Amino acid sequence: MKKGLIDTWGRKITYLRVSVTDRCNYRCIYCLPEKDFQFIPHQEILRYEEILPIIQEAAQLGLTRIRITGGEPLVRKGLDSFIYQLREIKELEDLSMTTNGYFLAEYAQTLKKAGLKRINLSLDSLKPERYKMITRRGNLNQVLKGLEVALKVGLSPLKINVVLMKGVNDDEIDDFIKFALSESLTLRFIELMPSNKGISGEVIRKFFPLQEVKEDIIKKYSLKLVESFYGYGPADYYQPPGAKSTIGFITALSQHFCQSCNRIRLTSEGKIRPCLFSNQEVDLKKIIRELSLKQDKEELKQVIRNQLIKAVQIKPKGHKIKEKFLEEQDFMMSRVGG
Repeated sequence: MKKGLIDTWGRKITYLRVSVTDRCNYRCIYCLPEKDFQFIPHQEILRYEEILPIIQEAAQLGLTRIRITGGEPLVRKGLDSFIYQLREIKELEDLSMTTNGYFLAEYAQTLKKAGLKRINLSLDSLKPERYKMITRRGNLNQVLKGLEVALKVGLSPLKINVVLMKGVNDDEIDDFIKFALSESLTLRFIELMPSNKGISGEVIRKFFPLQEVKEDIIKKYSLKLVESFYGYGPADYYQPPGAKSTIGFITALSQHFCQSCNRIRLTSEGKIRPCLFSNQEVDLKKIIRELSLKQDKEELKQVIRNQLIKAVQIKPKGHKIKEKFLEEQDFMMSRVGG
């Protein structure tokens, strides 16, 4: 089989983000409305046994990196067993997960044993009351305990994701950098991204362009650009002299990185989404469930491959969010996986 998924614009696709659930124990102010929203019915969420063949065929086509996302992936039962199955796919070079960390102290050891290599931890404040306000129900101490356990069991390099928001946590930049340096963590500042129109007003008011502070941070901490980094993603990474920590900036809106995008997404309801900010999707769930009734595994494999190739071919050259901002953006980040 010919290796490699190449899109219309010549980009090699090697990275699949997999949302295993839209459920979350948090209601973060930039992700979910506090009320008046509905989760996807359980029967419409892809089962693990439906996700597995998709990833197996994606790996055959050249995808080497998988990131498990949600919602919050640790609210779904059986995740460790699923990760164990994924680690048996020899083509996969990297298997990671994004989490809010609430359950991490409880599950870190089990996840590491199952085969998870590393985690990204979403952490938008180091102030307990502010953290609770942003998440609407989170416990900072519990998350920091989870971080400590994750480091202890070897889920590293551990990345801290900080969504910077104007008037919310933009006064904590130095605190986060000092925290990352003290724990030898990878820190990533991320621009707020538009999604559901129900919270669009909050996004507009709180959007904080990283370009306003990036150069000041680089100068203040004498940061040097890191040319290569394990788990390298959309961020530009920098490093202080003599430090193990790295500091990254993800400027999805003010200075997008579409020209080097190497990812597609599998949503929790079974659709391949080639671009986060495009509503174009390829429905895999319907086909998988129809073919499963026929019990023809070879036909199922071929159809999955064809649909993955189709999804990559409709991947747009780039998004227009900087120009249009919130226009036409009406999706739940928790369903897509961020």
